[in-house]
Amino acid sequence: MSDAKAARLRPGAITRLMLWSLRARWGLATVVIAAHLSGLAVIVTELLLIGFPGRLDADQLNGLLVVAIYPTLAFLIGIGLAIRDRDGYFAWLDRSGKPTPGEARRLLHLPIAVTFRSLAMWAPGVLLSAIVLARLTTEDDFTVLLAMFTIGGLESAGLTYLIVDRLIRPVVPIVAGVLGATMHWSSSVSVRVALAWAVSGAMPLSALIVVLADPATSYEHRIRTGIYLAAISLAVGVLATWALSRAVAAPLRALRIAVDRITQGDLDVRVSVRSASEIGRLEHSVNEMSANLRERLRMRDVFGRHVGEEVAERALAGGIDLTGDVREVTALFVDVTGSVAISTGLPPQEFVAKLNRLMATVVAATEDNDGLVNKFEGDAALCIFGAPIALADNATPALRAARRIRDEIAAAGELDIGIGVARGRVFAGDLGTDTRREYTVIGDAVNAAARLTTRAKEVPRRILVSQSVIEAAADHEREKWVKYGAVALRGITEPTSSWTDRDPGVST
Repeated sequence: MSDAKAARLRPGAITRLMLWSLRARWGLATVVIAAHLSGLAVIVTELLLIGFPGRLDADQLNGLLVVAIYPTLAFLIGIGLAIRDRDGYFAWLDRSGKPTPGEARRLLHLPIAVTFRSLAMWAPGVLLSAIVLARLTTEDDFTVLLAMFTIGGLESAGLTYLIVDRLIRPVVPIVAGVLGATMHWSSSVSVRVALAWAVSGAMPLSALIVVLADPATSYEHRIRTGIYLAAISLAVGVLATWALSRAVAAPLRALRIAVDRITQGDLDVRVSVRSASEIGRLEHSVNEMSANLRERLRMRDVFGRHVGEEVAERALAGGIDLTGDVREVTALFVDVTGSVAISTGLPPQEFVAKLNRLMATVVAATEDNDGLVNKFEGDAALCIFGAPIALADNATPALRAARRIRDEIAAAGELDIGIGVARGRVFAGDLGTDTRREYTVIGDAVNAAARLTTRAKEVPRRILVSQSVIEAAADHEREKWVKYGAVALRGITEPTSSWTDRDPGVST
């Protein structure tokens, strides 16, 4: 496994031990056999506590040897199968790479597959042992022995599942990296809770009921067995509850911290998928949510750069229907003078660089005055004040922006421009289809602003403003403007009364 993968797993002492068990050829076999031996130890201990050896005669000890044949064979077969499982399920670890999708899916089945196989191996041994041992005693307590051995087998199978499920958890992040959002029903929280309860509570209590129901067990043996089973139940219950609560609480705490960081705007959060249960799906969903929010923010940023923040907000907050309304706005149009001649004498990239610097000035001046740069048209730009965000006074900020644009462009000395400003009722909204649309403004004010721009290129102050804009502006802004006169605009029959800003160097 690469260093990057190991870093993602953040192994502690227990995790390192589990990873070692998975890599070692005998590791899985050792774990599985230990679980089987624990079940066998429970059975042997119970037999000793109820005084079962005292029920046998000396000449019946050979029968015990017969009973030991099947566990011995099952032990050897179990070792072989566990070694085969290790090679079949974890061969990709030896390749120092990721599992294939097929290997990853098979790995999720490992705990339940090993558990079912354990039950299959225990079943014949439980039946044979109960039959043989029952016939060795005068009590012939087949039912008691069968129940006791069955409980031991179920205890062993339950422990096998819990241990193997915990054993493979360090490689679940790698499996999730291959399969994405995935889980297996056998690894669900409800299954784990049920098995933890069975191993720590149901099985020991069932064994106690069997002992108490056995008429051949003396009072002293019953008391001793009851104390033993109660102690086992308490010890295993504490251990199982601690392991289960840690397996649930630790990832939930990590998820809570991750979600808190996301709500605070940190969208680079990523949690490690450490379980094939519902919690693992939740971990994957949090990662997907973070990634989707990052993508949405990126698209919103790109969208906003193209159409403006206000339009982007409006589009993202709205539905799929085309919308718009008629409102009173002030339109500001900026156009470069002699752009054809300039572009002819300059390399294209240099001319574009000049235009970008000009447009940066236009955007800054417009947005600082609560306007929207609606579109760039080659070397020209259309700016709108009063849509999509309505302004109580949209004329004053437009005039202020026009003066700032002219002053900063003139100070840069790279390009000459003309600026036209007009005011009127326009349609402001979406134009296009459901699959492609654009926020735009359509009306006489836009046309008048474009026509005034052409005439403004001939005016010393390079700005021409329609009468309606001056009338709507605040008094302090209106004082900065002087009447220029009526000008004829292309496509408009009546002369348009126009204004330009005062030259500070000329006394009134």
